[in-house]
Amino acid sequence: MSVLTITKENFKNEVLNSDKPVLLDFYADWCGPCRMVGPVVSEIAEERSDIKVGKVNVDKQPELAEKFGVMSIPMLAVVKNGAVVNQAVGARPKAQILALL
Repeated sequence: MSVLTITKENFKNEVLNSDKPVLLDFYADWCGPCRMVGPVVSEIAEERSDIKVGKVNVDKQPELAEKFGVMSIPMLAVVKNGAVVNQAVGARPKAQILALL
């Protein structure tokens, strides 16, 4: 499954109402560590059909960044049944990202 672009318009449908856990990657185009995590997140999206993977550009979606209390990026959050069940800040290797799930 490909990575979804999450916006305030599709957030409820794609994340809150999802029947699968959702891995959200909060990022910005100018962020170096975010560019390191991005390909790993895309790889996970391709490999795992049991989860949804979404990217949230904090510059374009400040309301979502605020809702999740994003202070530093990259920030990864796992949402299950509409609630955040796990999150991590900073670049992480693939194994640590998978462990969040």
